[in-house]
Amino acid sequence: FSSQEPSKVISGSPLPGVKAPLESIKIPKEVLETIRNQIFGFDTFFATSQEYYEAGVIFRGNMRGEPAASHAKLSSRLQEKFGDEYQLFFISDPEGDKPLAAIVRNTSLQTEPGAIPDWFTVAAFGLVSLVTIFLRNSPALQLSLLTGSFTFEQVLDAVPRALVTLSVLLAHEAGHYVAAKRNGASIGLPYFIPSWQLGSFGGITRVTSVLKNRSELVEIAASGPLTGAVLALAIIVVGLLLTPEKGDGLLVSSSIFHDSLLVGGIAKLLLGDALKEGSTISINPVILSAWSGLLINAINCIPIGEIDGGRIAQALWGRKGWSRFTGVSIALLGLTGIFSDVALYWVVLVVFLQRGPIAPLADEVTPPSSKHIVAGVSALLLSLLVCCPFPFLFT
Repeated sequence: FSSQEPSKVISGSPLPGVKAPLESIKIPKEVLETIRNQIFGFDTFFATSQEYYEAGVIFRGNMRGEPAASHAKLSSRLQEKFGDEYQLFFISDPEGDKPLAAIVRNTSLQTEPGAIPDWFTVAAFGLVSLVTIFLRNSPALQLSLLTGSFTFEQVLDAVPRALVTLSVLLAHEAGHYVAAKRNGASIGLPYFIPSWQLGSFGGITRVTSVLKNRSELVEIAASGPLTGAVLALAIIVVGLLLTPEKGDGLLVSSSIFHDSLLVGGIAKLLLGDALKEGSTISINPVILSAWSGLLINAINCIPIGEIDGGRIAQALWGRKGWSRFTGVSIALLGLTGIFSDVALYWVVLVVFLQRGPIAPLADEVTPPSSKHIVAGVSALLLSLLVCCPFPFLFT
């Protein structure tokens, strides 16, 4: 193919999240010659044409062998020749079926520090979320604050339930952190989003390094909600098994268990005939607090934008699949928002803060492994079971 640089540079990077570099840090022509002639080859990726764009160069051609093996070979050669100056990406062609190779300067991948330090923003959001979690777990405290008659004892009474919800959220974030550490990736501090309805909408966690492949993406994305859900379900099960007698616990209508197919099914299984349609039942208050944490986990698994569910969708079905899921999810949440303020606020937050696109993976072509597919599907299915209502009568 021709090695001459075209007169027109393509606008709009196929690598989302990669910023356009300054003229001084664009890839020199002689470097591209070396990449074409000494790094690419018949054994890995045979380039037939190239396209320049703001953040680097895309090569079209033919993939040789397994993409994962070819990516490892080419990355090793690139490292030997240029050190850590350049990053190789295998991406899907938005206009065709053949994979593309892209070379980007690492300086184009680095994020610039904001005017406000991350730790300050994280602390501010975390403090507000802590307040809303306490208020969500104590209706009496909410009422007292409105009337100006709250007491310190009311705050203490809210502590156990608030800690239950908070522990589920922290377990969620710990799952992300451990998975990232296991894969040698780095993630930022979580920005907890406050919510009057749930206490919090969970945390926004940025991935601050280039992930290797789709298996790594789904592992990091799914580990958070799965870890949080396991803890929340364990607390709910223990709370149901230790259900107090009437007068000692929290009296609720049995109808609340219709709000979740998963929680309602577990409640009916464990409570049996004690859970009847139209009756009231005495439950341990921590059940509702853990349920709140479980719901927060679930809405973060909706396949939309850059939240956990969106990342899982991209890892499982690729960037085109992610785009379709995001569009459908936004539409459904928008319709649901007519009846639910939680859905309305959530879709607005996602559209403005986490709509995507997701930063590129080093190898977006190789599909995730079987165990990672199971983990991703499990997280999405769990979200569906939590959010869908229980349709059967408690008889």
